[in-house]
Amino acid sequence: MSLALSAPVTGWAVATALAWDRLLGEPPARWHPVVGMGRLLGAVGPRLWPLPPARARGAGAAAWCAMALGVAAVAAGLQAGLSHAVAAGLPAAWRDLTTGVLLGVLLKPLLAWRMLRGEVRQVEAALGQSLDEGRRRLAWLVSRPVDRLSATEVRESALETLAENLSDSVVAPLFWFAIAGLPGAALYRFANTADAMWGYRDHRRWGGQWAARADDVLNWLPARLTALALCGVAVRWPGWQRLRAEAARPASPNGGWPMGALALLLGRRLGKPGVYVLNPEGRMAEPHDVTRALTWSGRVVGWLGVAGLAVAASAAWSSLW
Repeated sequence: MSLALSAPVTGWAVATALAWDRLLGEPPARWHPVVGMGRLLGAVGPRLWPLPPARARGAGAAAWCAMALGVAAVAAGLQAGLSHAVAAGLPAAWRDLTTGVLLGVLLKPLLAWRMLRGEVRQVEAALGQSLDEGRRRLAWLVSRPVDRLSATEVRESALETLAENLSDSVVAPLFWFAIAGLPGAALYRFANTADAMWGYRDHRRWGGQWAARADDVLNWLPARLTALALCGVAVRWPGWQRLRAEAARPASPNGGWPMGALALLLGRRLGKPGVYVLNPEGRMAEPHDVTRALTWSGRVVGWLGVAGLAVAASAAWSSLW
């Protein structure tokens, strides 16, 4: 059975998910599938950390694969059940619309733009109160230590998080939904959550190695597409060589692409203290840079919604004729 959906169903689902996100935000935690994934990963992970490296590596890979298969199977079952539940007697255009809207409701929890935008705004607002408040608010967004960050470094961290999560939390889930339907988006979101919880170079290094590599593979193309999309909405092109050079500075094979693109587009220096610096010739980030970055990111999300509607409406119009 093919997991890919028809173009009109995909279009309606994407438009519905983004509209839901804009209007209503996140569902309650008790119903949120990503929260459920996090709880599962949080329960399994501690069993891996005490194991010797070779055993931890193998057990981590096996556990990841088993949980990923379960997540994808549940999503595939929901997609198939929903598709069969829609009345077959409906005209094709109405059937596509109904299926797409219902799938969009299921897709929404697997992406998060409104929450990301709100958290980045809150960091900047907190910085306006005091440095300590800015650091405290940033700690909700990043795993890096924040106690010694300057105001500029807090702002840089928020901008980097915005760029990276525009890919991780919006573009990538929609990309995999377009490729493999709800199972594709759910599998991606599981992989991204597993990397966020297991993929560290500390006591989790060996048990989380597979999770980190899987996320790298699934994010490879979406991260680069996000960088290009940011350049497109900003109507600027820093040049392929410069973009590649900045993307190579962080250790991550993917995160540097959207972060490097944003640094170049803003003309600002971004970085993680003691680890890497993006666009080192740029000036220090200022409050209005957060507004510009949010505007560009919002345009990327908006154009994704417009693209979904355009695909769906075009197919519906064609079916009428």
